Amino acid sequence: MKIAIGSDKSGFAVKEAVKAWLAENGYEAEDLGTVDLNDVHPYYRVAAEAAPRVQDGSYERAILICGTGAGMCVVANKFKGVHAVACEGVYSARMARAINNANVLCMGGWIVGPEMAIEMVRAFLNTAWCQDLEPWRAENMHKFAAQVAAIEDGIYGA
Repeated sequence: MKIAIGSDKSGFAVKEAVKAWLAENGYEAEDLGTVDLNDVHPYYRVAAEAAPRVQDGSYERAILICGTGAGMCVVANKFKGVHAVACEGVYSARMARAINNANVLCMGGWIVGPEMAIEMVRAFLNTAWCQDLEPWRAENMHKFAAQVAAIEDGIYGA
C-alpha cells in the first residue's frame, strides 16, 4: 500500500516513529512534510501536498501529524474525495475507516505519543470500509457515502 506521510515541527517525532514502523512493515511511504527540523514545513503546506495525491489515487492513504491533528484535517478536507479525520485513539482511527471510509488519518503530536500513534496507524491501515458492521449498517454507510459525494458536488439534500 502506498502512503503519503507528513508532519510539521509539532508532529515530527511522532511522524518519524510512524514512518519507521511503516518501513519495517512493508509499506511504501513518501514523506511530504518536514524531514529536517532546520527546514520546517507548515501544516497547511504539508496537508496541501498530501491530499491531492490521495485525491488522484497516487496514494491510497495519508497520515498527517501536526500539533493537534486539526489543522492538517481542515486543509486535507478541502480536496474533493479526501476524507480526513483527526483521531486521538485506536478506536476512533478504526471506526473512521469502518464507518466513514476515511482515507487520511490526522493525529496530534502534542496529544499522542509514538506508541499510540503506531497502534492508531495499524488500526487505520488494517480496517476496511464497513468491516465488521451489521449488514443493515453497511448498507446505510453506502447510501450515506453517496449523500456525502453529492454534498461535495455542491448538492445538499439530494
